[in-house]
Amino acid sequence: PGIYAISSRAFGQRAVLKFASYTGATPIAGRFTPGAFTNQIQPAFREPRLLIVTDPLTDHQPVTEASYVNIPVIAFTNTDSPLKFVDIAIPCNTKSTHSIGLMWWFLAREVLRLRGAIRRTSKWEVMVDLFFYRDPDDAEKEEAASKEALPAAKEVYPEAGAETEDAPAAANWVDDTAPPMIMLAKPNVNDDWNEEEVPTAGQSWGGGAGGF
Repeated sequence: PGIYAISSRAFGQRAVLKFASYTGATPIAGRFTPGAFTNQIQPAFREPRLLIVTDPLTDHQPVTEASYVNIPVIAFTNTDSPLKFVDIAIPCNTKSTHSIGLMWWFLAREVLRLRGAIRRTSKWEVMVDLFFYRDPDDAEKEEAASKEALPAAKEVYPEAGAETEDAPAAANWVDDTAPPMIMLAKPNVNDDWNEEEVPTAGQSWGGGAGGF
């Protein structure tokens, strides 16, 4: 805590994020908010104890603010990088994407060795390729190419005249069938009044034998 890894250049942003994930530092990848180290009013105010920048030429704003509050600065520097307000300079090629990723990988491995997380005699399992910058367009092309390289599943049809294996015998479905249902006879109830029998002449509607 208190260690900030900064890279405003796109080539070093992935390396900064990987360095922070393995060492526990705080990454600032992308645009640096002016006044983050000096203006206590704004919400982005921070008080780091150590600053590590990818290039003091492009990260001049955090380096300048660090000098106001006496924050030590470690910077990867090239031959044309300004060394003003830089306490420790690590020379490397800051214009190469692979060089920036490699230097951040070296620094992360050294921090873990100093902490005792890994031994100096053993190899660090993390590959350096994870710290390299990758163009989003190239990543999409590689993903599309990997999908096209997968062979499509082919359907196999038996040849004419070839012997085919008999399908396994079907299971005994008799045991699983439900018992026969007993249907009860429905009483003959006539719900339709229109279907009643019309009384014939011999039938009586009531009254005496002589009629009304």
